[in-house]
Amino acid sequence: MNDSIRQRYLRSLPGVDQILQCEYLLEIKGDYPQRVINDSVRETVSSLRAAIIQAESEEELLNIEVQVEQLAQRALEKAKEILKPNLCSVINATGTVLHTNLGRSLLAKKAVEAVSEVSRNYSNLELDLSTGERGSRYSHVEEMLCSLTGAQGAVVVNNNAAAVMLVLNTMAQSREVIISRGQLVEIGGSFRIPDVMSQSGAHLVEVGTTNKTHLRDYENAINDNTAMLLKVHTSNYHIVGFTSQVSGSELVELGRRYSLPAVEDLGSGVLIDLSKYGLMGEPTVQECVREGLDVVTFSGDKLLGGPQAGIIVGNEKYIQQVKKNQLTRALRIDKMTCAALEATLKLYMDEGQAVRQIPTLRMLTIPVQVLEYRASSLAAFLKEHLTGKVSIQVIDGYSQVGGGSLPLEKMPTKLVSLQPNRMVTTAEAVERLRREVVPVVARVHKNQLLIDVRTVLQEEIPLLQASLVRVFKKF
Repeated sequence: MNDSIRQRYLRSLPGVDQILQCEYLLEIKGDYPQRVINDSVRETVSSLRAAIIQAESEEELLNIEVQVEQLAQRALEKAKEILKPNLCSVINATGTVLHTNLGRSLLAKKAVEAVSEVSRNYSNLELDLSTGERGSRYSHVEEMLCSLTGAQGAVVVNNNAAAVMLVLNTMAQSREVIISRGQLVEIGGSFRIPDVMSQSGAHLVEVGTTNKTHLRDYENAINDNTAMLLKVHTSNYHIVGFTSQVSGSELVELGRRYSLPAVEDLGSGVLIDLSKYGLMGEPTVQECVREGLDVVTFSGDKLLGGPQAGIIVGNEKYIQQVKKNQLTRALRIDKMTCAALEATLKLYMDEGQAVRQIPTLRMLTIPVQVLEYRASSLAAFLKEHLTGKVSIQVIDGYSQVGGGSLPLEKMPTKLVSLQPNRMVTTAEAVERLRREVVPVVARVHKNQLLIDVRTVLQEEIPLLQASLVRVFKKF
């Protein structure tokens, strides 16, 4: 291609200032940060210049748009893309209630309102209104946690891994902590209990075998440098068959004989007996406290259904030691977490209210009949609007709890199965759903796109319907 033709196209490319003075951009001035508009225009011009230079034929050059108004429109689209939040709402159609990649627990309406209130106003986060003196941010939830669990004291940090590390650092730094080999769990993101213990400054002492640990194994490992007996609830996996583990009460009794604290990391803490609702039994925080465990740690954003937090409850003596640890300040919660946790805990004052209003509990306990009605309604709507585009049916399936909780629990559910025609693959449909204004994340199994209505909120149904119709009608 003649280089003079390329030069002619380069000279015809509008300058940045010329595009910025385009009426199209002047009309929206003030609606978007000028700096972002300027950068978007420069990037648009730069990319077109590169396209002209790299073009290998005049035919390619003819396809490059260099009109001022069109370039202004492209620049504005770039600006909108830059300003679009990276963290956005997503419709969870996977049926995994505590989906770690999708943010785990949804907050109850009252918790959201509490966060909004303290976010837009000053608050008494660390002010004792009765005395006018500096107060503690933990006081807002400590009394409630003690009331609900029966513990003497409580403190809250930013997640349960931090809670475990803080307890170990406070109570066992440079000393030995005895734990069953079968409880050396790995949680999400490859974080492992041995590594957390190492970072805390405590020394790990493994006892027993993977499937069996006896009380004598703990006792034989006790020496003058032992600081703690640690039990970790294997909430994200189960060993079945020829197994044996020491109970919390047995560990407590052994600890009393040797003047050693017994501590349990519950992982996914739960405050109600889930077996009453047809789910597998999971040890509650209250049960652990009643067993006499000196300290219990658990998450706020798993089965509790609150914000991300690591909650530490137990003997007042040890809670006070934890509060005085300098690491506590580095790991402390902010006002929004405090507000959300307080509002969530208040709902637990009435179990029925908690099950109805905390989204995690509501999703876990929803009757199959309700799921069938929702799935059938969605399928009927899609059949009406996607005739000939996709095969649609309601099928039986199972939902998961997720979030490293109740790993063996399979909750019967109803799935809307969409099997595309040969013009499109399920993978293409899934990708397009993720690119929707409100992204939809669904399951895929044997070339079927599966929608589990358990985790789709009622107010999200119209959005989900519109997205599915829009995506499949494009093919």
